Amino acid sequence: MKLNTKDRKKFRIRNKLKKNNPNNRMRLSIHKSSNNISAQIIDDKVNKTLVSATSNVKSIKDLNKKKSELSEIVATNLAKKAKEMKITKIYFDRGIYKYHGRIKIFAETLRKNGMEF
Repeated sequence: MKLNTKDRKKFRIRNKLKKNNPNNRMRLSIHKSSNNISAQIIDDKVNKTLVSATSNVKSIKDLNKKKSELSEIVATNLAKKAKEMKITKIYFDRGIYKYHGRIKIFAETLRKNGMEF
C-alpha cells in the first residue's frame, strides 16, 4: 500500500513516540479541522481511548468563540477529565500539524492545567 505524504508524516511521528516510551505513558492524539479541534488520550497497549474532548459539542458551539479560544476550552475540558482518571503524564502526538497556532495554544493550556509531556 502506497502512503501519501501526510500519512507518512503521521506514522513517522507516531512511531518515534512509541519507540521513546520507556515509562509507558498514554498518548494524546490531536486532530483539527478548519473550524473544530478534538483530542483523545489513548492507551497504546490495549488500543483503547480513555478520555476525549472536542469542540464539536452543542454546549461549546453555543459560546460563539474564536478558534483559538475553542482550543483553550477543549484543552481545559480534557485536562479535567484526565485528572479524574488520574492521568497526568502523556506524550503529545501532534500528528501532521506543526507545533504552531491552535496546536501550541492547546498544548500550553494543558501544561497550565497540570498535564506533563
